[in-house]
Amino acid sequence: MSEVPVLDQSVLSELQETTGDDPDFVRDLVETYLGDVPLQLNGIDEAIAANDAEALVRPAHTLKSSSVTLGALRLGEVSRTLEMAGRSGTLDATARESAATAHAEWANVQQAIDAWLAEQAKQ
Repeated sequence: MSEVPVLDQSVLSELQETTGDDPDFVRDLVETYLGDVPLQLNGIDEAIAANDAEALVRPAHTLKSSSVTLGALRLGEVSRTLEMAGRSGTLDATARESAATAHAEWANVQQAIDAWLAEQAKQ
């Protein structure tokens, strides 16, 4: 997973191109993502704490999809692992480790997005 960047900015560039080169729209998407991720991580944590595999699927899937859409590919991949754990019905130590990895990766994504937003503000 380490060869993949924390934030693939080419994904954000492509997203901007597909929205008619509307940087404000992309910034709004990114800011919505920043507000939503903590909610999804909380849902993941609650599902794992309750040992409720079924409850893990939705927040993990949502986090996976939104992360990949915005270029946070490593967070998307760990979220996919969590989603698959939920779908398998088994929450073991690996799922707990993946949840901890998701939190650590989220901190990296936040820093990368903050840097990207700062760069966009200069343009």
